[in-house]
This record gives sequence, structure tokens and C-alpha cells, in this order.
Amino acid sequence: MDASREEERYTYADYCTWPDDERWELINGFAYAKAAPSVEHQSTLLELAGQLRDFLKGRPCKVFVAPLAVRLNADAEDDSIVEPDILVVCDKSKIEDGKCVIGAPDLVIEVLSPSKAKHDKVIKRKLYQRAGVREYWVVDPDDKILMVNILRDGKYLGVLYFEDDSAVPVSVLDGCTINLVDVFEGL
Repeated sequence: MDASREEERYTYADYCTWPDDERWELINGFAYAKAAPSVEHQSTLLELAGQLRDFLKGRPCKVFVAPLAVRLNADAEDDSIVEPDILVVCDKSKIEDGKCVIGAPDLVIEVLSPSKAKHDKVIKRKLYQRAGVREYWVVDPDDKILMVNILRDGKYLGVLYFEDDSAVPVSVLDGCTINLVDVFEGL
């Protein structure tokens, strides 16, 4: 798919026809190309996902890592399909089709890359808020900062955490904390 497709509007039906070796997201019908992640990005992602996986063993919620499509508005226009870096789904019915997640995950985590920082901090934040994602984390491995957005009355309230925070609570997972010292170690 060429870059000119970023100016047209699409739906999930269009998305399903695109080549499997290309990674795209749809936000309000507009296509955004996904770049290959860096080593720093992957290291951060794996540590976070590992901590979540360890906590969720034997529990009903499931953690997933990209690439996994999430159809945020599958019952409406079906024009917003994202591939969050990490997501947690606690409602089993949202993963029953086995192809993608249908509906808002409980937790979404995006690890920033320099070229997509504004996209994740502004565009995706608005999208996730509107879709009802209960908790949205934006991890900045360069500055070693975590912005946690918690949905309250339809709006995100943000809290900042830093590299020396060893017990960041995950509000949607009672009793779960993330150790940022381990996440940012060696970066």
C-alpha cells in the first residue's frame, strides 16, 4: 500500500483486504502506517508485558502484544482499528472471534517512538477516551516517564510517573503494580 492511501477514508472491510506484511491503523477512517519498532521500544514493551503476564496468570484477564487488531467501534462505522503495543482484555466476549479484539480493551499501553509521539499522546488519547478504554498508558523510554490516563466520567485524568517509581498501580487490575525501575533499566 502506498502513502497516498493515508488521505482516503477506509473501514474494517478495507483493512482486511490489505497485505498481511504491511501494518496500518485506521483512526476515524484514515489510515496511518506503522513503523518497525526500535530495540529500545521492544525492550520496554517486553518488560511491561512480562510484568502484566506474571500478574495475570490464573486470572480471567488476558494480556496481548502487537500486532493484534482492535476494532474500537465494530458496531458503528467500524472505521477505527488500532494495534496497541500492549493491551489487557478482561471481557472474554471481546476476544471470542479469535481474529481481533472487538470493543475497547480495559488497558492500553503505547510505547513512544520519536516519530509517533504526537500521534500517541494526542490522536490516540482522544480516540481511546472516546472509545471507553478505562486506562491508557503512554510510556516514553527516552525520557523514562510514564503518563497514566484513567477514565473518569468520560474524560482522562493523567498522572505522571518516573523511572525510580517501583510500584505504579494499574487501576483496572486490582492489586497489580508495575516496577518502572525494571522497565527502564539499561535504557
